[in-house]
Amino acid sequence: MPDDPWADFHDHERVVVARDPESGVAMVIALHSTVLGPALGGTRMNAYADQPVPRAAAYADAMRLARAMTYKNSLAGLDHGGGKAVIVVDPSTRTPDLLRAYGRLVSSLDGAYITAGDVGISIADLDVISETCRWTTGRSPERGGLGDSAILTAVGVLAGMRASVAVTLGRDTFEGLCVAIVGLGKVGGRLAQHLTDAGADVIGFDPDADARARIADISPSVRLVDSLEEVLAAEVDVLSPNALGGLITADLAEGTPARVICGAANNQLASPGIADVLAARGVTYAPDFLVNSGGVIQIAQEFIGGTLEQARVQAEGVFATTLRVLERASTEGVTPVTAAEQEAEDRIRHRRAALGGVV
Repeated sequence: MPDDPWADFHDHERVVVARDPESGVAMVIALHSTVLGPALGGTRMNAYADQPVPRAAAYADAMRLARAMTYKNSLAGLDHGGGKAVIVVDPSTRTPDLLRAYGRLVSSLDGAYITAGDVGISIADLDVISETCRWTTGRSPERGGLGDSAILTAVGVLAGMRASVAVTLGRDTFEGLCVAIVGLGKVGGRLAQHLTDAGADVIGFDPDADARARIADISPSVRLVDSLEEVLAAEVDVLSPNALGGLITADLAEGTPARVICGAANNQLASPGIADVLAARGVTYAPDFLVNSGGVIQIAQEFIGGTLEQARVQAEGVFATTLRVLERASTEGVTPVTAAEQEAEDRIRHRRAALGGVV
């Protein structure tokens, strides 16, 4: 447990901390809100080996990410609240028995939380989890799922980027724009392809040699650079973080040449105050929980028996939502982060009122 268990508390409804009796592995499930419906969010598998107290770091991660999922699901128009889970173990040591034990833990919540994938969890893992938990989504087509949610995550980020570019740069196409992508994995790689197809000049960096080789093979027009420092210093119109969070530090916010920051990575800002720094410099930051909702839209559709095409249409709606949030930020003189949170909270407040204020 963290030294201060309330540090990341923001009206969370429930936090479950458990330990698998067979392996001794700790698990955390945080439910932030169920006002809009059952909490929906991914499961992260991480040993937190670089943290002094791994369980405390996992607890804080689950709490913070659950709250972000509430906002993401609300902005995406989903009838779901926000939740997040963490299994505190090195993913390389996972076993089917551990995954099934986690499935039983989720099942014990009796539908209050629907689990999906996140960092360290594969579609194959979700197939195993579903053996003991019917509240599992993000499965393989062979198990009745819609497959890789990264496909529509990239679609949503592209839609949010298009809206951000329209508002900030007055451009209705990507033709001739320069975009720097950090992280060329499942989402960033697809985003790079979409952008080059749309006529953008794309600069990319990924520390993983396989990711670089894959992009060089399928999108040879992407200009790969050798270091993170090089891609961040490049003269670009748009910076797109698509790897782990915390990329946008105070120093980067003060010096980036980009006019738009828009990507799929969660928790891109190293601290909340950086949103103000970016706004003061005229840099449009499209909040991650606003634009990276394509994946959760897909898994929500899967859970109710929807189709990939239905999910795609809904993911394209990120464009209109981003326009609305950026207009609100401008009108009210607040950052896009604040405007997005207010937009999400408005929907939750209206739903609570419709329910008589009992949730």
